[in-house]
Amino acid sequence: MSDWRNRIFCEDALVGMARIPDASVDLILTDPPYNLGKDYGNDSDKLAADDYLRWTQTWIDAALPKLKPNGSLYIFLTWRYAPEIFVMLKQRMTMANEIIWDRRVPSMGGSTRRYSSVHDTIGFFVNAKDYYFDLDAIRIAYDAATKKARSRSIFVGAKWLEVGYNPKDVWSVSRLHREHAEREDHPTQKPLEIIDRMIKASCPPGGMVFDPFMGSGTTAVSAQRCGREFVGFELNPAYCEMIHQRLQIATPEPSAVLIE
Repeated sequence: MSDWRNRIFCEDALVGMARIPDASVDLILTDPPYNLGKDYGNDSDKLAADDYLRWTQTWIDAALPKLKPNGSLYIFLTWRYAPEIFVMLKQRMTMANEIIWDRRVPSMGGSTRRYSSVHDTIGFFVNAKDYYFDLDAIRIAYDAATKKARSRSIFVGAKWLEVGYNPKDVWSVSRLHREHAEREDHPTQKPLEIIDRMIKASCPPGGMVFDPFMGSGTTAVSAQRCGREFVGFELNPAYCEMIHQRLQIATPEPSAVLIE
């Protein structure tokens, strides 16, 4: 179909992915259910382990053909299933990074029989050696103290000192607390700061970002404000309406159509 661009389809991604032409997407960026029993208004996060992994393999098989030959993928995972899912993806793509998102969870209580889990695992996979990656778009500026400490003549004019450094593979970004201005009524909403970084680095300006599990719609909001196109699916009608409202606030002229 010709009208799939810049739309959120309110339906099961496995049913709707046929709408998206093969080799048409620059970046798949997704935060699928972790199978930890979260309430998303359905039972999508409450499967037996074997069923969850089979479902994961099914959607991966359906989604990856949508990527362009030089496309990339980011996937948020829990450590509980990351090893198995990484193996699934390694059979089809090249793993560029395992990124650890330190959620800055405060030191309050936690398990007394194991270490407290305070991170999410993110897999960064690419299709080919010539995958798109714009490092300059995501460099982190050095602070004044660091620049001053590097004021000796050998550092003068050094590009890296002026443009900033490459983000490392541990990202310390606070989760969205209830009082945070970004926060929506969704149990696993991801911060725009993280999604913006992924899109700026791995999708060219004007390119297409695909999220099979839109949730609160952060991928679409980020793509829109970063000058990229988007397409995605969300099973819960309430979340579809949430995404619609967020996009309208971000851009007064609606750029997304919800399909029942």
